[in-house]
Amino acid sequence: MSIWGKVIGGVAGFAMGGPLGALLGAVAGHAVDRMKRQGAAGAAAWHHGAAAAELRRAEERQVAFTLAVIALGAKMAKADGRVTRDEVDAFKPLFRIPADEMPNVARIFDRAKASTAGFELYAAQVAAMFPHEPAVLEELLGGLYHIARADGEMHQAEWDFLRRVSDIFGFDRHTFERITASHQPPGSADPYDVLGVDPSATDADVKSAYRKLIHENHPDKLMAQGLPQEFIDLANEKMAAINAAYDAVKKQRGLA
Repeated sequence: MSIWGKVIGGVAGFAMGGPLGALLGAVAGHAVDRMKRQGAAGAAAWHHGAAAAELRRAEERQVAFTLAVIALGAKMAKADGRVTRDEVDAFKPLFRIPADEMPNVARIFDRAKASTAGFELYAAQVAAMFPHEPAVLEELLGGLYHIARADGEMHQAEWDFLRRVSDIFGFDRHTFERITASHQPPGSADPYDVLGVDPSATDADVKSAYRKLIHENHPDKLMAQGLPQEFIDLANEKMAAINAAYDAVKKQRGLA
């Protein structure tokens, strides 16, 4: 089952709690209630053994990540006072949503958009679920950046939204600028911004920054930390941007 089917079906997410759990319950409704009624026997079987418990935890984190992308995307899409078709459609190719799951994703999007819960609550909950995996939160912020520029414009309200989410995730301004630079169209960002280093940095510092980013943002590592398979294209795109930036700096400096 794809992550989208797991989200709407309530698999692993019905015990999540918090604003994301409330959003899931409001949309999935009967499926979540059914799983709760199945209750003790199913839960006991699921939790039997360390391996099963770890699988449960991994699915909960994947569901939380996916819900957060949709919920925060919906909140940001209306940050400039309007929700365009481009912003809604940005979900389709970016996150590999099967056609038969789009109605379900749209239900979550619309519910989050209309919800009275502030986006800060969604951001704070997902940040608390990934306290030691900042690279996963970077991918989420990068996905939101893609959604924001889907209509060809970046409004001040959207920038303010992204910066506020970045703050909640615990990123400083320098990190925020590096993240957004790494998700800009190929060749449009300053390679030093993508690598998060100053142009005056030594060759050794540039190489160290590059190696650190490659290690932290490798798709396999991100998946182990909770990034769903459906989001891996975005991670690969970021890796390509990091590699291209390093190649550009090496060429500029005449490095081997």
